[in-house]
Amino acid sequence: MGQGLVTGDLRVQQIDGKRGRSFTIVWPEGRVHEQADRFLRAHEGSGTQRTYAYLLVDHLRWLERECLPADSVTLRDLQRYMGIVGAKVAMPLGEPWRVGKRPYGQDTLSAAASCLKGFYLHLSALGINRELGEQLARTRLPSRADRDRALLGHLRREMPANPLAPRRVRRRHPKMLPDGARDELAQVVTTARDRLVVTWLADGGFRIGELCGLHLADLHLHENARCRDCRSAHVHVCHRDGNANRARAKTKYPWSLEDGVIRGGLIRRASPAMVHAYFEYMTGEYPRHAGHGMLLVQLDGPGHGQPWAPAAARGMLRRAGNRAGLGRIRPMRSVIRLPPLCWMPPAVTCWSPVMPGAGPR
Repeated sequence: MGQGLVTGDLRVQQIDGKRGRSFTIVWPEGRVHEQADRFLRAHEGSGTQRTYAYLLVDHLRWLERECLPADSVTLRDLQRYMGIVGAKVAMPLGEPWRVGKRPYGQDTLSAAASCLKGFYLHLSALGINRELGEQLARTRLPSRADRDRALLGHLRREMPANPLAPRRVRRRHPKMLPDGARDELAQVVTTARDRLVVTWLADGGFRIGELCGLHLADLHLHENARCRDCRSAHVHVCHRDGNANRARAKTKYPWSLEDGVIRGGLIRRASPAMVHAYFEYMTGEYPRHAGHGMLLVQLDGPGHGQPWAPAAARGMLRRAGNRAGLGRIRPMRSVIRLPPLCWMPPAVTCWSPVMPGAGPR
């Protein structure tokens, strides 16, 4: 999903309003794409809206290239598009698309299939291309796993099916780093900030957007903090749309700032190693002139002291993984030992039954 400047083509437009950040699709001259805008409004206020906007704009550009209006698109056209962007389909695909770019991965293909099905079902509900809507509105018999996951699953008689979705790749175990990978990464990184990232990802189970979006006020790295949300050292993960580095937490638990103290949000415990890495970073590398109050900052270049973007953190992990001989490191799969989340209502304290302040269990 590119972030570069787009001219002369359909593009995603970010809108910053009083209620937060939203996304829509506009034509080259600046007019709103009405059909896409109505569909994206159904996901207002969620991270899904941004993902669907970038996936949908690529499909709309392809329709423009193929001279296909939305009311004449067929299921075969959508299957051909999925094949062009990376899915395995047995049919002629036509002219290449997204030349010079990597094909979509498995997760992105699944998200694209859901986006396209939702978009054309939305058009079908408006009376546009109802035949395609009927073909996409398929159902299937529920599997044993579907029944186990659903509430009152034994009563389920059918489940929605997506004819555009790629075949699921089943893994018996999640793709994790080998034992000892955390120590190897800690040895090859060169700064205290990078060691903090490795330690906090491993011990805290943070997403990379959560970690890069942390403010210093979110950190309560001592026992019996004033927030009274958790007795041991902990971190408040708060969803913010206005971070300078565009990092934000995916979860949206309610939080508040009362008397200079952060309360609420998603709470994660802090291990002694996380606290040690924090003080090593703050006392040795954190710039004194940083007035934005965010935890992770740039240490070199013209942007010294400015908030560190998630893309830069991913790049650091990728280079560190190559130096350590671990291959490509993905933040969501680099959690070596994922501890349980520690989230309780403000009126309830949480502590380890083994030993107070013992950190992640």
